[in-house]
Amino acid sequence: MPATKFGLPAAFLQASATADVTHGLDRIRTELQVPDSFPPEVLAAAERAAAAPRLPDLDRTDLELLTIDPPGSKDLDQALHIAARPDGGFTVSYAIADVAAFVSPGDPVDLEAHRRGETFYGPDARSPLHPPVLSEGAASLLPGQERPALLWTVQLDARGRTTDAEVVRARVRSREQLTYEQAQDDIDHPGAGGTRPTLALLAVVGPLREQRERERGGVSLQIPEQEVVPAATGGYDLTYRALLPVEGWNAQISLLTGMAAAHLMIYARVGIVRTMPPATNASLRRLHVVARALGIRWPAELDYPEFVRSLDASRPAEAAMLNACTVLFRGAGYAAFDGSVPEDAEHAAIASDYSHVTAPLRRLVDRYAGEVCVALCAGTPVPAWVREALPGLPAEMARADQAAHRYERAVVDWVEACVLERRVGETFTGTVVEVEPEKHRGTVVIKDPAVEARVQGDGLPLGHEVQVRLTSADPEAGKVTFEAVV
Repeated sequence: MPATKFGLPAAFLQASATADVTHGLDRIRTELQVPDSFPPEVLAAAERAAAAPRLPDLDRTDLELLTIDPPGSKDLDQALHIAARPDGGFTVSYAIADVAAFVSPGDPVDLEAHRRGETFYGPDARSPLHPPVLSEGAASLLPGQERPALLWTVQLDARGRTTDAEVVRARVRSREQLTYEQAQDDIDHPGAGGTRPTLALLAVVGPLREQRERERGGVSLQIPEQEVVPAATGGYDLTYRALLPVEGWNAQISLLTGMAAAHLMIYARVGIVRTMPPATNASLRRLHVVARALGIRWPAELDYPEFVRSLDASRPAEAAMLNACTVLFRGAGYAAFDGSVPEDAEHAAIASDYSHVTAPLRRLVDRYAGEVCVALCAGTPVPAWVREALPGLPAEMARADQAAHRYERAVVDWVEACVLERRVGETFTGTVVEVEPEKHRGTVVIKDPAVEARVQGDGLPLGHEVQVRLTSADPEAGKVTFEAVV
């Protein structure tokens, strides 16, 4: 299933402020119990915290940090600076918003964050983990503002391998906020002054880290994202968006930091890591069968990660293969430990120990993992409030992850049904990405509009284009159905 992304509230509200849209999204939020406005006591506590942050003594506002995020983002968790070293290596400075500089254990903001677990994203609004006065204001790494941060410094050799990593509390000031498109354009088409130094080095370090990922046996699925976008005539539409190279390179910096954090915590035997079980032999055998059905050659000497990297999502059969590969990326969770590291602590897709530490404004667990790492690097005891919370965090985050995924999927299903409601009876061209012969059905991806849906029919040709007729579209149920045209 393609990843789903939502645009920014202002853009959607301006393009589609209709009663039907408001009713539909409100209904979904009510049914799924998506957190709405913050209680007055939480807002009041957040206002007080925003006015009196705990600023660290260390001043690193000299670092020319920049942020790279989707257009219009305000909850900026990370700011980046990369410098080349005389020995051919690199120094990566990665500033992470310091939520603990504002939120105290057991205060109203903290308790509400535990209730929510993470930020919930919708096309017309987001339901943030923390009140906006913090997440989009005082704690966000907005450009030109002095902010408390957890500042990671990761040393890489000339091949992009980590040689040292530490994190400290520091005051920082981001210089500039860029979108992915702006960053990519600066790299591809530098102006008279040349590409921004950090971006020029990101274009070097990013591919180096991707190569290290290949050597580890890790893999990232580059599947086009299914986006909900404002329609020109009002309402919503759906499209697919290919990821830009800079998005992958930027993600590698986050992965680099998460791996460094996990190594610190596992060495000290206290912390929380993100986990994913390895693929089973049965699931790999199934993928080989799918590849043969799609007519894709999978040489015996080519391991799974290299095979995935050889696929081109612009080709229908290979896009179907990438879709099938998502089955190996299920089962992610968290493992907390204090004194004994669990055996299944590795993240199979990353092929390394890994922890979430780079998005504390949007994800509860990152604040706790960051606090563990700061204490370990400072040689001080891990705070008692962190140790006390660790055992319960995996269950809290699992609940939040499931709720957020249900909400995101429900919104996309609803938009698909709305987009197609008046087109029942029409015939579309789509690619078959999954077949369930025993149920006489499969899954088809239609390019325009960008819809993925069930299709009834026998003998569906996996990885091939077919003609399908829309038989129903029910926005209330969030369901569309197609049948194969014989």
